[in-house]
Amino acid sequence: MPRRLALTSPARRTPHAEHPEHAEQPEHRSHPSAYGHLPPRSGSHAGAGPGAGPGAGPGAGAGPGPHRYRARFGALAAGAVPVLAFPAPGQAWLAWVALVPGMLLMQRAPGGREAAVRGWWFGAGFILTAMYWLVPSIGPGLPVLAVLFGALQGGFGYAVHRLLHPPLTGRRALLALLVVPAVWVTTEYARSWHALGGPWALLGATQWQHPAILGLASAGGIWLVSAAVAAANTGVLILLTAVHWRPRALAALTTVLVLSAGPVLFALRDAPAPAGAVTVALVQPGIVDDPQARFEASAQATASLGGRPVDLIVWGESSTTADLDRDPAALDRLRQLSTATGAQIIIGEDARKADGRISKDAVLVSPAGVLDRYRKIRLVPFGEYIPLRPVLGWIAGVSRAAGENRAPGTAFHVLPATDRAGGPLPVGALICFESAFPDMARTAARDGARVLVYQSSTSTFQHTWAPEQHVSLAAIRAAETGRPAVQASLTGVSAAFDAQGRELARLGTDGTGALTVRLPLAEPGTLTWYDRIGDVVPIGALLVTAGATAAAWRSARRRRG
Repeated sequence: MPRRLALTSPARRTPHAEHPEHAEQPEHRSHPSAYGHLPPRSGSHAGAGPGAGPGAGPGAGAGPGPHRYRARFGALAAGAVPVLAFPAPGQAWLAWVALVPGMLLMQRAPGGREAAVRGWWFGAGFILTAMYWLVPSIGPGLPVLAVLFGALQGGFGYAVHRLLHPPLTGRRALLALLVVPAVWVTTEYARSWHALGGPWALLGATQWQHPAILGLASAGGIWLVSAAVAAANTGVLILLTAVHWRPRALAALTTVLVLSAGPVLFALRDAPAPAGAVTVALVQPGIVDDPQARFEASAQATASLGGRPVDLIVWGESSTTADLDRDPAALDRLRQLSTATGAQIIIGEDARKADGRISKDAVLVSPAGVLDRYRKIRLVPFGEYIPLRPVLGWIAGVSRAAGENRAPGTAFHVLPATDRAGGPLPVGALICFESAFPDMARTAARDGARVLVYQSSTSTFQHTWAPEQHVSLAAIRAAETGRPAVQASLTGVSAAFDAQGRELARLGTDGTGALTVRLPLAEPGTLTWYDRIGDVVPIGALLVTAGATAAAWRSARRRRG
C-alpha cells in the first residue's frame, strides 16, 4: 500500500523529484506529468500498440490519444532532416543537431514501445529520403526497403526514451552519452552487411569535405565519425531538456570533446611522408547510350593525352561491353592507346564471358595486352542482381532492376600496375558500389596498394543526389586508409583526393574529357590506425548495445516480479 499511495502523491511535483535518489524510482518514471503530456483518457490503450506492459518503459500504460499518428508522422518527417547534411544539399554542419527533432519525439513518447515505433518511422523517413534516387532501379521496392531498414532504428528510439526521459539525472545522462551513440552505430553496422545492401548514407559521411573531422576516420573508420556525430546530437538534446546542472554539464563537456576530437587527431597525426608522386588521368565520356560510341568517346579522350607525362589512365565502370579476352579488335585498340600515351590503362569491362554469364571487371591493359583483372565481388542489390529472384523477380518488370544476375568474383586482389618509368604502382581497383565498404579499401591498403581507384557509372541517377553521394565515399576511404583515392565515372562525378581526404581535382556531371591530376604517394607499407585495428568501433558499439539490452531486460523482469 505505501508504494501504491506514492504513485499518486503530489510530492513528486516538488523539486526533490529531480534528485537522483528520487528520480530513478519506478513511480517517478511512470507519472505522466514528468513527460509533459496529460494523463490518459479512461479506457485507452498504450500508444505503442497491443500488449504494452510494465516492461515497455515509462508510461507504457498511457493511452494513445488522438495525436499518436501525428507524432509518428512527425518522426517520419524528422528522419529526412539528417539527409540535408549529405551531398548534394551539403549542409554538413546540420548533422551535429539533425537527429535532435526525431530524438525529442522519441524522448517524449508515452512509453518505451511507442518510442521504438517512432524510431522505426524515423528510420524509414531517413532511408526514403536518402535513397529516393533508387526509385528507377527498384520502384516499389524502396518503401519496402525503408520499412525493413527503418525497423533497425526501433532500438535507437527505445534507448533514447529509456535513458533520456524526464526527469533526467546525471547518471542517466552519462549512460545516454555512451549508449545512444553505440546503438546508432550498431544499426548502421547491421544494415552495412553486404547481404542487406551495404553501408550507404552512414551519418559520418556527412563530414566528407572536412579533413580535420575525418581525422577520426583514420583512427576508427567512418564508424568513429558516426559515433561522434550521434554523441553530439545526444549532448545537444540533454542541454535542451535537462533541468539540473549536472546532466547539462556532462552534456556540454562531452559535446565539446567530441567536436574537438577530430581536429586534434588531425593536428597530432603527421601527414603521410611523401614518397614520390604519380600522374593519373580519369576519363569521362559523358552520357553516351550506345556501348560502341561510349568506347570510342573514351578512346578519343585517352588519345588526347599523348605527349603528356601520365602514369596511369582510368576509364569508368562499364566503359566497354567487349570481353577483352575474346575481342582482339577492342584489345588491339587499347594496346595502341597504351603505347601512344606511355601509360597503362584500367578499363571497366561489363561483358558476357565465355561461360555465358555477365560480370563487371576492372582490367589492367598495357602495350603487351591484358596484364590482370579484378572481378567485382559485391554486387548492387536489384541493380546487378535481384535477391531471391524467384520471389522478387517481378520487380524487374516494373523498374530498371537487373534483368539477369551478374556473376560475382570470388576474392579481391591488388592490380600490379607500373608507372611510366616501370616502377611498381600497386593499385586497389574497386568497382562502383564497392567504394561504400570500408573493409575493402582497408584490405587493399594492407595488401600493399599505394592508390585506391574507383570506377563508377551513375548515368541512371544523373540529375539526383546520387553522383555527389557516391564521390564523397572516395574521400572517406582515402582518409581511412592514408592513401590517395580517385574515382573515374562515365558521366561524373570524377574526382581525386589526397591521403587525408582533401579534394585535388573534380570533373562534374556536366563535363567530359580527361581529368589529369598529380597524386602525392605515401611510403609503401604506411598504415593508419584504422588499417591496423579495423572495425573495433562498431564491435565495441555492439558490445555496449548488447550490455544495455541485457540490463534493460533484467530491469523489466524485476519490475514484473
